[in-house]
Amino acid sequence: MTTPGNARLRAARQSLGLRSQAALAEAVTTAARDVGLRIAVTARTVRRWESATPPWPHPEHAAALEAVFQRPITDLGFSPPWSGEADAGYAPQRTLDPTARSSHPRIGHSGSMLPASAAADYMSVTVAHRRLYWSLPAVRLHRAVAEHAHLGADLIDQLVGDPKTLLASAVSESSLLAGRLEFFDLQKPEVAQRSFILALQAAHEANDALLGAAALAHMSFAPAFSGDSGRAEEARDRIRAARAFARRGDANSAIVAWLDAVEAEVETRFGDTRRALGLIHHAEQQFADADGRTSPVWFDWFSETRLAGFKGNTQMVAGQGRDARKTLEGVLGDLPDEAVKQRSIILADLAAAAVIEKTPERACEYLAQALDQLGQNWYATAMERVKAVRQSLREWESLPEVRRLDERLYDWHTTVNSLVG
Repeated sequence: MTTPGNARLRAARQSLGLRSQAALAEAVTTAARDVGLRIAVTARTVRRWESATPPWPHPEHAAALEAVFQRPITDLGFSPPWSGEADAGYAPQRTLDPTARSSHPRIGHSGSMLPASAAADYMSVTVAHRRLYWSLPAVRLHRAVAEHAHLGADLIDQLVGDPKTLLASAVSESSLLAGRLEFFDLQKPEVAQRSFILALQAAHEANDALLGAAALAHMSFAPAFSGDSGRAEEARDRIRAARAFARRGDANSAIVAWLDAVEAEVETRFGDTRRALGLIHHAEQQFADADGRTSPVWFDWFSETRLAGFKGNTQMVAGQGRDARKTLEGVLGDLPDEAVKQRSIILADLAAAAVIEKTPERACEYLAQALDQLGQNWYATAMERVKAVRQSLREWESLPEVRRLDERLYDWHTTVNSLVG
């Protein structure tokens, strides 16, 4: 007796008039590209999805499947591998991990229509979260932001016209913020990817190309930070897509400069510091030749000072210790008081520059200051850089400054935070 396979997906495919697995593969590929995801699904992949034991789809495939069928993938015969609740579209959290999810986020939910005022009310919470990002601990803020993004995604189809557009924009911003928290603060790149996809889907609903560009550019960080050189083209493809969306949205010079900085970070991670420095020079020219157009209100994470931070890091990776130190010292002096997270990053990079200049005592001083900042506001990305610099101090481990640094680095507070993040 033959196995019926994934009858739900097969029935859903046939209900759309897609007679073959190849036709569904083409439909999923087209749906993905409509929202800016450059993936290619084959009939072989669909055959696996329609098998008796279908694998849980990659987040980008899941987003495209949901776009085709307008229903969650848990309604299409897929069972989340992290829980036994195959049909739980949005199950309660089972652990203390605020990033735990039981399904891929999705746009749309059946239900009665909402009053137009709901969009403005929802946006007011999004704005509050945007401001709280700079003062609240990431773990505390993340849960509220992620829940808010998922709530909004469920409500989009319950509004029409301008209120729907406003709500979709707010959902995109909220999911973008959730992804930033998940990637940079909590070091959950796979969870962040799902948030960035939801941000992209919502930007599509709002017809906001600049929010789409921001989501796509953030998607480049996961492959860039992975340490896998084989993922370089994946990261570069995301940047190309982001630039296309930015042109479509008539981005101002600040957003173009940020895209230059993101691409420079990608190239630095993959070892091409020469190209990275060229991109940073182009970004500096964008600021110098700025046309005076204001940035969207949600674009609050980048400035000329932040660009200099990118530059100093690239100079440090390129082995230009003295130049990096000068650049980063200028950044440190220009950072606003509330930039606690960025300050810890800059201090760690200054420490790395000091190692290049063979001044380990100065490196330890900078790292101690970075740990002071992390004690006030935990930032996993900064802690990763602190530990990388500590590894580079191995030849000076007998110095009392290095031993005192280890006492700080491995005290109760820092050790627990680094493990539970």
